[in-house]
Amino acid sequence: MKRALTDIIATLAILTMILDPSARGYSADTTVAQFGGCPQPDRWNLSLGSPLNNRWSTSLPSSPQTILTVAAPQSSAQAAEIQGVIVQTLGIWSGVAGTTFNSATYPGLIAPIAQVSAADSCTNDQESDVDGLNTICFNQSSAGFTNGVLAFTRVITANAIGVSAGSSGPSAFVGQILDSDTLFRNDGQATFATPGALATPQGQGAYDLEDLLTHELGHWFGLGHSAVIRAVMFPFAPPLGTFLGNRPTAQVPDAPLADDDRTGIRSLYPDPGDTLNVGAIRGQILPANPFALAAFPPSSPGSPVTGIFGAHVVAVDSDTGAVVAGVLGGWSCKAASPPTRFDGSYDIERLPVGHNYIIYAEPLIGLVGPGDFSDVLGDLCPPGVDSPCTPPAVNTNFNVRILPISP
Repeated sequence: MKRALTDIIATLAILTMILDPSARGYSADTTVAQFGGCPQPDRWNLSLGSPLNNRWSTSLPSSPQTILTVAAPQSSAQAAEIQGVIVQTLGIWSGVAGTTFNSATYPGLIAPIAQVSAADSCTNDQESDVDGLNTICFNQSSAGFTNGVLAFTRVITANAIGVSAGSSGPSAFVGQILDSDTLFRNDGQATFATPGALATPQGQGAYDLEDLLTHELGHWFGLGHSAVIRAVMFPFAPPLGTFLGNRPTAQVPDAPLADDDRTGIRSLYPDPGDTLNVGAIRGQILPANPFALAAFPPSSPGSPVTGIFGAHVVAVDSDTGAVVAGVLGGWSCKAASPPTRFDGSYDIERLPVGHNYIIYAEPLIGLVGPGDFSDVLGDLCPPGVDSPCTPPAVNTNFNVRILPISP
């Protein structure tokens, strides 16, 4: 299976928020203020009530043709077909119940979707290109297209209150997303098909555009990769000519998502009126023999390694067997006493109440490895040589034993 998706995250300048995060349910990207503080989840400021400036470039590769549609190439009907996929994909994420991330509470989420004609409308390889506009590009080259990368998303966040980027307004909190751009490979090494075109013989040799765009828009909104195989945010694309899960419908707009994806978007944009998805399971993953951590020495005097870092902790519904949420655990941070502590903590939030759960932990040694989560696990400390902490290496050398709970 080809390596499909990667993320390049850039951040802008400075400050701290008063929150006490730990390794949270689902893998959200985070930002740490340049001068210290706790990692804050990356997310949009939906309280602004203004459109997110979503747009896409209608410039499409023609030689070779990489975007397959039912409509004729380079026609207005083709542009309308692609725009329909973009709108439907935004609707997948905004269709999750229990969030404020929907067109009812935030009318500017999906519409309008503007069209621009320039091929290089996305933020390119220089931070000076950041324009504060959220753009999808299908015909823009980039150094980000290393071997096997089908598409990637750049997310620009603020690590200071008051920071802006291009046309974005001043940030209200650390971690506020200011600009998100997605680029699809355009050199002929990969072909992408709309749902209609995927059903044709030619489409059987293409990747599903809706599937990949759903993944990339998850990054737009602040989500990192997931180690749950069924999740849309799993860092590998489905095989050529296939679509993951079910297509969205008017009755089930979020049908392609796994429960893990839904938990992720709820954790970033929780609905204060939601009374169902309010459960949480918290704990630590600790070595039976503390000396086992000798191979993972303190990264600095301020952030000793006292627990297992980087384990995949999963909540499974014991009645249905469904994976409801997963987290890459191993850290916590107190606003009163940062920096990040690598103490094995995990916090799986936004779980449906009234269910029974089984919790298990596993090392990242399967289909995905630590390198697939470098952004999530590597951005837990302030940047720069004077940072009071440095993330340790991910611990993949452990077996799990569950201790019984004493009555």
